[in-house]
Amino acid sequence: MAMRAQFRPAGGFTLLEMMAAVTVAAILCAVGTATYRSSVEKARVAAASADIMIIATAISRYNSEYNIPPPDLATIGLDNRLDPWGHPYVYLSFTGLTGKGKMRKDRNLVPINSKYDLYSVGADGDSVPPLTARPSRDDVVLANDGNFIGLASDY
Repeated sequence: MAMRAQFRPAGGFTLLEMMAAVTVAAILCAVGTATYRSSVEKARVAAASADIMIIATAISRYNSEYNIPPPDLATIGLDNRLDPWGHPYVYLSFTGLTGKGKMRKDRNLVPINSKYDLYSVGADGDSVPPLTARPSRDDVVLANDGNFIGLASDY
């Protein structure tokens, strides 16, 4: 009678255990990446809000001195400032403006400011006057004559 040697695997992982470990690692990486991207985007919005506040302060100083908002950002020396996404900030003085077509508007199509608009076009680089329009949802805007600075989608 011949004895057969029994096969006993040495210590190690089975294929199923390895697949489970790789799956868990992939899920953790996906969650971590999404959280990281969200944090980076929030930081960019905060930086754009701070820049808009700086620009609005310069506009306010000019307005105090000349009793009129500046015609453009070049007048106050801030025309070369870029938002965190690499786009120039958009400024529109309402002085001499006819109609409300170019003014930023809320969901009731009422202008959100009385003297000027100042905003970043956001990550997509696209914008239209109504804040509720899809291209404008990621814009960082100054609204209520400076009482709100933040994402258009939060206004």
